[in-house]
Amino acid sequence: MNTADTKAQTVKQRAGDALNNDFLRKAVRFTTERLRLGKKLASEEHGNWDDWRERGRQIRLHTIAHLDYYLDQFTEQARANGVHVHFADTAEEAVAISLQIAERKSAKSVVKSKSMVSEELHLNKALESIGVEAVETDLGEYIIQLSDETPSHIIIPAIHKNRYQIAEVLSEVAGETLPPDTAVLAGFVRMKLREKFLEAEIGMTGCNFAIAETGSMVLFENEGNARMVTTVPKTQITLMGMERIIPSWSDLEVMATLLPRSATGQKLTVYMSGISGPKREQDADGPDEMHIIIIDNGRSLQLGDPEFQELLNCIRCGACLNACPVYRHIGGHAYGGTYSGPIGAVLTPALNKNVAEWDDIANASSLCGACYEACPVKIPLHDMLVYLRRRKIEAGRGDKLEGMGMRGFSTVMGDSKRFRSVLSLGKLGQKLVVRNGEIRTKLGPLKGWNSYRVTPSIPKQSFRDLWPEMEADLRRTSKPMKPDLTNRLEERKRQQEGKGVNGDG
Repeated sequence: MNTADTKAQTVKQRAGDALNNDFLRKAVRFTTERLRLGKKLASEEHGNWDDWRERGRQIRLHTIAHLDYYLDQFTEQARANGVHVHFADTAEEAVAISLQIAERKSAKSVVKSKSMVSEELHLNKALESIGVEAVETDLGEYIIQLSDETPSHIIIPAIHKNRYQIAEVLSEVAGETLPPDTAVLAGFVRMKLREKFLEAEIGMTGCNFAIAETGSMVLFENEGNARMVTTVPKTQITLMGMERIIPSWSDLEVMATLLPRSATGQKLTVYMSGISGPKREQDADGPDEMHIIIIDNGRSLQLGDPEFQELLNCIRCGACLNACPVYRHIGGHAYGGTYSGPIGAVLTPALNKNVAEWDDIANASSLCGACYEACPVKIPLHDMLVYLRRRKIEAGRGDKLEGMGMRGFSTVMGDSKRFRSVLSLGKLGQKLVVRNGEIRTKLGPLKGWNSYRVTPSIPKQSFRDLWPEMEADLRRTSKPMKPDLTNRLEERKRQQEGKGVNGDG
């Protein structure tokens, strides 16, 4: 599914397509379950997991609250290290800076390590428009690129594909039929990409964390492709969301503990690279020239917003996707944007000025709070989804029928007599659709609900009907409290109140 397809439909329509795709559902469910189990075991083995989550949250809260200070410190240190630092307010500016560097270097090809920010910018198409080949070198991203699709997961872009589908995609590139064997497929990709590494004039990366105190950027990966991207080409470009800053290397210890365990259940990623500038005289390899493009693209709009500023705390681990019951059924493309799952349902409207375009995305959630429990820095995404729904209503973009229904509900529930009357009418009206105590009809507002479950019928006697008799039974069977016990309880209460007044409690 490409970006053009996702824009043409609503979340509900895209989710319907996903639910009818058995391959996608099985692949997503299998992988997310494995990732959830890995995270559970890794966090339990580590111990004191909630204490570490709170440490991570405090680091991120502090950093975002003082973001201007740490950005200035990072920029000063990075430039002292010989790095060219650029600031881009918009996606268009970030793309323009990247293209200018590519044109100045007369680049014909760019190799890229995995970067959600570059997906956010749609940078590959922009490079292709000026005749520069952009090649994804992360295995999952490479498969997605060949399939002309967008990532379905923050950490595992091709989570929705199985090895048979991947073999079919790679066979077209190979010009021969490749077996659906993981080792064979990975070996073929490794051979193809090695050629691209050696040919490329520019290497392009994202940034997991930027260290303010030294002007360094840190990359987490498992395949080693990011190290090839940052050492072989003569020019390196790093795309960095402005919120990726942390104050110090000691803070990185906390993040290096939280991120891999939350993302894949690993104690540590296979490769963790800290890069502080271009190649020095004593270095054997590395780029001659290094650029860091610090990107806003709607992020600063969240600063000072009490409801959404914590959104900038995200460390892009993908744990909320693996925990979300909605994502596990429909995958990432149903969300329609670069970022999927609970984080995408909040981040996409936040980063886009035209919020109305993404009005329906906040409804792709059960509001169960599983995303918050999974988040290593405790971002209350379920609350933010409620805020988005409220803002949609306040802006006058709510569904009119839903609005009428809620007003009717308020009218009925606001008066006990009305409630009893409606309940009585409901008991009579339901006789037309009740079968064996259940309502299975798929008409009106029950259509979506009853497509996958049934609605229980209104019982003959409600709790309100039963309560007078229950209350009478309680009065008959309950024993009165002995007078002396009552006196002792009252005396103890007076003594406690006296201690509180005297400050001794």
